[in-house]
Amino acid sequence: MLTLDPEQKLAGVLVPVFALRGSGDLGVGDTVALREAISWTALQGLRVLQILPVNATGGDSSPYNLLSAMALEPSTIATTPEELSDLSSRDFAEITAKYDLAGLRAGGVQYREVKRLKTELLEAAWQNFQAKPTFDREVRAWKDFVSEQVDWLPDHALHRALIHWHGEDEKATDWPKEHRSPVAVRAWMAKMDPEARHDFENRRDFYSYVQWVAFSQWRAVRAHADREGVALMGDVPVGVSLHSTDVWSHPEIFDTVHSSGAPPEKVFAADPFTEKWGQNWGFPLYDWSAMAKSDYAWWRRRLRLLMGIFHLLRVDHALGFFRIYSFPWRPEENQIYLPLNEEDASARAGGELPHFRDFPDDTEEHCSYNQKHGETLFRMLREEIGRHRLIAEDLGAVAPYVRPTLEDLEVPGFKIPQWERAGDRLTPGADYPRLSLATYATHDHPPLRVLWEELFERAQDPDQGTRDAAIHSQWELMNFCGQPEHELPQAFTPEIHEILLRGLLASNSWLTVPMITDLFGTAERFNVPGSASGENWTKRVVEPVAAWEKTWRERLEMWSRVRDETGRGRK
Repeated sequence: MLTLDPEQKLAGVLVPVFALRGSGDLGVGDTVALREAISWTALQGLRVLQILPVNATGGDSSPYNLLSAMALEPSTIATTPEELSDLSSRDFAEITAKYDLAGLRAGGVQYREVKRLKTELLEAAWQNFQAKPTFDREVRAWKDFVSEQVDWLPDHALHRALIHWHGEDEKATDWPKEHRSPVAVRAWMAKMDPEARHDFENRRDFYSYVQWVAFSQWRAVRAHADREGVALMGDVPVGVSLHSTDVWSHPEIFDTVHSSGAPPEKVFAADPFTEKWGQNWGFPLYDWSAMAKSDYAWWRRRLRLLMGIFHLLRVDHALGFFRIYSFPWRPEENQIYLPLNEEDASARAGGELPHFRDFPDDTEEHCSYNQKHGETLFRMLREEIGRHRLIAEDLGAVAPYVRPTLEDLEVPGFKIPQWERAGDRLTPGADYPRLSLATYATHDHPPLRVLWEELFERAQDPDQGTRDAAIHSQWELMNFCGQPEHELPQAFTPEIHEILLRGLLASNSWLTVPMITDLFGTAERFNVPGSASGENWTKRVVEPVAAWEKTWRERLEMWSRVRDETGRGRK
């Protein structure tokens, strides 16, 4: 039984599942690649493997734009005959022959083609599965799964069948009236031609089968992590898509008029809209008062499903549980609002501007309301997830009451060294609270190598002020790492890399979880917030997991040494 105790400091690593290259993957990381990564993690003496969300998404490649908060993403399923018993070798060969597998496996993730391929393979497996007798053990297991998940799976399968019916158009707001709710769809189905209804129901059942396969494989991943002694950390996105099953089936618990996001931050100043207005994510807001009437049943169901797979859960954008930044327009209109001043933007948006809800922190009463609101929600989250199993992503414009509230609830937050300040210097890692997770970057930030090299480049600038500021930033990081006398400026070298990792692991935080890019010292970036680049969420680690030990031998030897010397080795 895997035990996790904040008294024992642990080291881990963050790597998105899609970025993994496993043995036999089909262009995207899958459950087999993740099992291989878990074994590699254990081999390195690491106790935590953090991943990004793996809930079902639609046409958007972002793992944070969910088509369902309950269902798992089908592209994470390992669709080879060895892993998918209903798929024959012949079917696999015939289907994959139609695709350029070498091209799919090279470079970044080509989501459209990969999802199309995996859907074909799953369809072939479903056809074979249907030929089994009703008393077959696997058929009974599938039916049991459907019965166990009756509070969400029927609606998801129905909704997903409708998307297929509409040619993979997931925008339910554009569907005819008879398709805009589960009740309306079932009435529509009752009037269908028998043959058409049979085909539609078969498609619906196919999506239930896909989820049964997905949950079966993911629960096997959890069991593998248990055996290896590695805690798997999942991710709970702050919102769901406006066109998700959740909004389609339960619109009464969402505010679909407004769009959630985050206020402007200097760290994302590279994007003009984000710098001016903030991040407009496009997710509908939660109607918390409506959710409270059922004691947050939707949230509790979601968390229980995830805790059946993960040991720890990172809750995305913890600040949004206290108060959320709300946009009165959809992201599709961002470019219209970009050049407008506040007066013109307000006039166009019906008198509203982006603002915090329920309240801004502009009065003592509003701050008190927001604090109590967040405390209520985090108590509920902790009830479902468990003590010391919930990690709050408390980054961004942090209100002064957020971290004390999380501390009182014993919920670890994040510590990004270059953002934590004590007066005119970075906060020493020794002063970090034990209940915290320390890392130099999340998936939204430049890797450590890029951060350091950008500072080194600015240190060569002709402008004295720019040079001095860059050198001072390098010095602050060296001082954080206990090397204030280190000669600067310097480029990113193996020595600098070791100093920076040592400084992070020497902190008092319970968990230190650098990104895989920061562990290896590479420059790949997984996401640039506000960017419409087609490369977001597509980057993959260049080498397959099986080659990491050989490719990064010197870096891993350094890591092992630093890990042991800072007291984070496996015990």
